Amino acid sequence: MPNPVPMAEVWRGPLLESLHLGHAVICDASGQVVRSWGDPDAVIYPRSSAKMIQALPLITSGAAARYGLTSEQLALACASHNGAHIHTDRVNAWLGQLGLKDDDFRCGPQLPDDIPARNELIKSDSSPCQVHNNCSGKHAGFLTLNQYLGGGAEYIEVDHPVQQACLAAFEETTGQDSPGYGIDGCSAPNFATTVTGLARSMAWFASAADRSGRASEAAQQLVAAMTAHPELVAGETRCCTNLMRAMGGKVAIKTGAEAVFIAILPEQKLGVALKIADGATRASECAIAALLVSLGVLDADHPETRKYMNKTLYSRRGLECGAIRPAAELLFQ
Repeated sequence: MPNPVPMAEVWRGPLLESLHLGHAVICDASGQVVRSWGDPDAVIYPRSSAKMIQALPLITSGAAARYGLTSEQLALACASHNGAHIHTDRVNAWLGQLGLKDDDFRCGPQLPDDIPARNELIKSDSSPCQVHNNCSGKHAGFLTLNQYLGGGAEYIEVDHPVQQACLAAFEETTGQDSPGYGIDGCSAPNFATTVTGLARSMAWFASAADRSGRASEAAQQLVAAMTAHPELVAGETRCCTNLMRAMGGKVAIKTGAEAVFIAILPEQKLGVALKIADGATRASECAIAALLVSLGVLDADHPETRKYMNKTLYSRRGLECGAIRPAAELLFQ
């Protein structure tokens, strides 16, 4: 990823102590770049920021309608959740609806990020299950589509009909052929694209109401599910959940591992994608907050915004010692 530019600064006292570089793109409804930073053609893995793309075939195939999936289930299909009971109870119920069990997942077990759920496992001397994996909602969606299609058990294989359907949706919405894929943390293929391709896909979601057809209807359903249930998309204390709440459900945002972040702005019909080159989450959260403030959908002085943008840093004794700030170039009118 050549030519990244400053996106987030970490100050301690009067000195710039650390600097995070990256790339960002804003696309409009036509798929054109309206603003960019760094290299818009940098090839990246979107990681979990692309889950709404992976969920499209769940709806367009007819599987979601066949199984009567709710907006909560669609939100979970797009989620990187904390593994709290509000997440795992719903995913387990979804598995039961399919007549399946935890062993049918192929995402692998993960200790919950939700502290009460983690402590509950530790106190009972229990091991995490695959349902605790932050991607278990996405995999429940994969299993639903797989059951509908009558596919084999190894639904994470790249040549499996489920993943081929995801690839088709990915290339359609990004407007680019994917140059390849890597294996994500949940063992599913993660298809690569450019930062522009990812932003174009988010603009495609944002402008779905302007188009007709099953895919456009599916896009609107997924965005509506994410904004209606921000607590299911991530969880308490998480940036995605906090900022979607702060924006009053008008914008869908989603993080991905290694400091990727996207935003879908239906009212402005804009899509945003960014990638921090060193993979630092603190920088991607700061940068996405700054872009959302610049686009007029997030209040810079909202308490939730201040957790990520212009965040004050404290010593372990509570002394103010620094701040995380966005690069000035991200703040535009």
